[in-house]
Amino acid sequence: MVKFCPKCGSIMIPKKEGGKTVFVCPKCGYREEAKKEDSVVIKSKTKHSPRDKLVVIEDDMPPTASLLKGVVRCPKCGSDEVYYWMVQTRSADEPMTRFYRCKKCGYTWREYE
Repeated sequence: MVKFCPKCGSIMIPKKEGGKTVFVCPKCGYREEAKKEDSVVIKSKTKHSPRDKLVVIEDDMPPTASLLKGVVRCPKCGSDEVYYWMVQTRSADEPMTRFYRCKKCGYTWREYE
């Protein structure tokens, strides 16, 4: 069951307090005791360590990467031989992101279209 705050419209969160279940609005603080007909299931929150929130990006180039010669220069070493590939990193209505990796020094950078 989802309960909305009558004051601000936010979703209220059920909590156990002194053996009773109350709904508490996290936005405005409004409190209301749960009624007997309210079906309430309280699940414990999972604790995450900072390591759990890391996003891992593989260092390998995808098999779709192509080699460009004389079109783009590496900003680190100036080489004109770079691999490039495109990835949809944002929402589907946004353009794709083009990644480059220098063949000589391995420096990787991106360019948004």
